[in-house]
Amino acid sequence: MGTRKLGKMEVSELGFGCMNIAWAYGNPPTRKDSLKLIRSAYDEGIRFFDTAEIYGPHISEQITGEALKDVRNNVVIATKFGFNIDFQTGQFRGGNNSDPKHIRQAVEHMLKRLQTDRIDLLYQHRIDPHVPIEDVAGTVGDLVREGKVLHFGLSEVGEATIRRAHKEFPVTAVQNEYSFWTRDPEAEVIPVCEELGIGFVPWSPLGMGYLTGKVTPDYKFAEGDIRRSLNFPRFTVEALEKNRPIVELLARIGERHEATSGQVALAWLLAQKPFIVPIPGTRFISNMKENTASARVKLTASDLAELKEGFDITGVFGDRAPEGLKAAHDTGTSLGTSSKGTHGKTPLRK
Repeated sequence: MGTRKLGKMEVSELGFGCMNIAWAYGNPPTRKDSLKLIRSAYDEGIRFFDTAEIYGPHISEQITGEALKDVRNNVVIATKFGFNIDFQTGQFRGGNNSDPKHIRQAVEHMLKRLQTDRIDLLYQHRIDPHVPIEDVAGTVGDLVREGKVLHFGLSEVGEATIRRAHKEFPVTAVQNEYSFWTRDPEAEVIPVCEELGIGFVPWSPLGMGYLTGKVTPDYKFAEGDIRRSLNFPRFTVEALEKNRPIVELLARIGERHEATSGQVALAWLLAQKPFIVPIPGTRFISNMKENTASARVKLTASDLAELKEGFDITGVFGDRAPEGLKAAHDTGTSLGTSSKGTHGKTPLRK
């Protein structure tokens, strides 16, 4: 496993997303199996682990901390704040919360759950429209100066927000959805990351599993699987059928490299920019090993040209997320002209 830089922070060129051990795609694995999965990812060379307080809530952080405590100094742990979660019970109370006081409280609880004295990379999970991004960046900056956090990140943000935050305190990484079939960041986010020296971490780099070819039109979704329960447009039976040419294109390229469609999808991401670090997640060790092996797939210029031409022809059927969910994602325009924050002056909220 090679390494890459997110800003000035070095990580393994592939990370491991720890969401699925707590929720999302059906029944999560047992605690014992989750611990084994994360330790196996470490054994495969993964040194970058991504979690969040909302995953569970709290369950993913607890398991990730337990699994990595014996190798803590050899790994980079990223986690995220930003939702209104009860610190004691883990109950999600609804809505976003990036109030500076709440951020500080969240970090204290994260440190305990992760069994560590510092968080390597702390993201704001989603923009809070009631809190200027300058206040968020300034608060995390204070936590960095105190040694409780090492680096600051943002998730699901656009160019304007990135620029405003970075001006207040340096942003190390941006984590937005990006994959072979979801290209939104290419217009403004990846270019501004390149300009400012910020790393980019694609979440859902395998298209919520679709790009592996394993989610077919007759796929049996488990009860509670968010792809169906939250009505993701690309996971209707019609969309699963109409988007098959995308998987077939990846599979054709994969045949040349003795690779699966999913491995080609991850290799494609790695080939886009040297500061891109995908974080595929899974519930199964076999899938994790398949994903990790994608780092050995080196696509040629001809492969990349064929993938581009094929994608331009086929396109994608269905939006990447339900409208209600997308509404919580910052496009970078609505927040672009907001008033400056009050960090370092008067508290935003009591």
